[in-house]
Amino acid sequence: MPIFSLPGPFGIGGFGEEAYGFIDRIAEMGFRLWQLLPFTIVGEGNSPYSSISVFAGNYLFIDPRQLQAEGLLSEEEVRECIYPGTPHTADYPFAGEKKLSVLRKAFSRLNGESLEKIEIFSKEQAWLSDFALFMFLQKKYKGMSWREWAEEIKREPADKDELLFWMFVQYVFLKQWEKVREYGNRKGIAFIGDMPIYPSLDSCDVWANENLFQMDPETHQPLQVAGVPPDYFSENGQLWGNPLYDWMEMKKDGYSWWKQRFTHAFSMFDIIRIDHFRAFASYWAVPADSVSAKEGHWESGPGVSFFHSVWENWKDKIIAEDLGSYGQDVEALLEATSFPGMRVIQFAFTPGADSIHLPHHYPFRCAAYIGTHDNTTLLGWLWESSMEEREFALRYCGFQDTDWGRGGYHSRSCRSIIETVWKSSSDTAIIPIQDMCGFGNDARMNLPGTEKDNWRFRVTKEILEQIDHEYFKHINALYGRK
Repeated sequence: MPIFSLPGPFGIGGFGEEAYGFIDRIAEMGFRLWQLLPFTIVGEGNSPYSSISVFAGNYLFIDPRQLQAEGLLSEEEVRECIYPGTPHTADYPFAGEKKLSVLRKAFSRLNGESLEKIEIFSKEQAWLSDFALFMFLQKKYKGMSWREWAEEIKREPADKDELLFWMFVQYVFLKQWEKVREYGNRKGIAFIGDMPIYPSLDSCDVWANENLFQMDPETHQPLQVAGVPPDYFSENGQLWGNPLYDWMEMKKDGYSWWKQRFTHAFSMFDIIRIDHFRAFASYWAVPADSVSAKEGHWESGPGVSFFHSVWENWKDKIIAEDLGSYGQDVEALLEATSFPGMRVIQFAFTPGADSIHLPHHYPFRCAAYIGTHDNTTLLGWLWESSMEEREFALRYCGFQDTDWGRGGYHSRSCRSIIETVWKSSSDTAIIPIQDMCGFGNDARMNLPGTEKDNWRFRVTKEILEQIDHEYFKHINALYGRK
């Protein structure tokens, strides 16, 4: 359940009372983990995997009602943030405009003591000064790419109030999230954060650390970019366009940038899912002028020595997203790190194949998923899969009725598949909120390779109330997952 998918009045989910209510609900049902999507400021197509900073939090999640309670906003100013449209989809432009407006008003009302707290906070966050300066320059140069800024202005003196404003925004974001996390932990809920593998080309991270990426220092253009070869999601592969890491350069100072990143991530979450983990074994490198990901090739990643350098006390708090193109190097890295990988039951039922995603193959140390943010919903998969796949899946999961296409909160076909994952030996089992509701393909979170209408799905309070709480409480207890 992404934060932006929570119910609420402001056009997008956030850290308000609705987050606390959701924690109460899942705790009552016997769940013990809440997996989130990245907290980053979204990039193109509203994707949280293409951000201007891998460190900075998405200020759209900030709850203005809490700023009102602190005396920094009026009731009327909070009402200005209320969204007049449908509650079923996130409206990023509306939320962005309104939240920034009230955050500037709240910032203007800070006293000296509050400003001092923010300055102390900024010194504790090593990444924050670069981020604040980057945001100042982006505004000053009207959104131009940093690669177009004149060389002499990259580190020019900035407006101190503007820098403090962006530090204040991150201060409020982290303070509000910490309250949500503490509440969840007290209720027995641990939080799984999501770490995108690459920052965006036009990000603060690349701007401030260009030498750590495969970039031409003269033109500030990437030499190679990230993507993946043809796979389950796309017959042409995916051309992401992110600059690739210069792993040899990063190794010179013991991967300090990554250590800082892991430290920051584990200050916010209890467990981290590393997106596109296989890139640490080998990564798909595409020449920067290519028009298709098919033109790429494999290059070696930093391997297990990287994790020996950075993981410190976090070895048992990492999930490796090991989906997609597989190989012996990925298997060897998983074995060397002992990180649990992922299994997705929607990938299991290719006729004639003995897939590792079939639940009888699940090892104890793995995270077993009904689906991910890149999959269609479980009901959508039943409708879209071939007859052979569907019949194999339903037979495997013990569903003997002919009415497999009926969805909704009590869908028997969906439940047969959910219970098959729940009764597997996997240490962890994870279900998307859409599949708890039995929703169809129109509730899909993301369609890889497209930019339109993704990352917008939201639930309402009424939807959450209709979920069969007793059913999930029952299977969590029955299969030892409570």
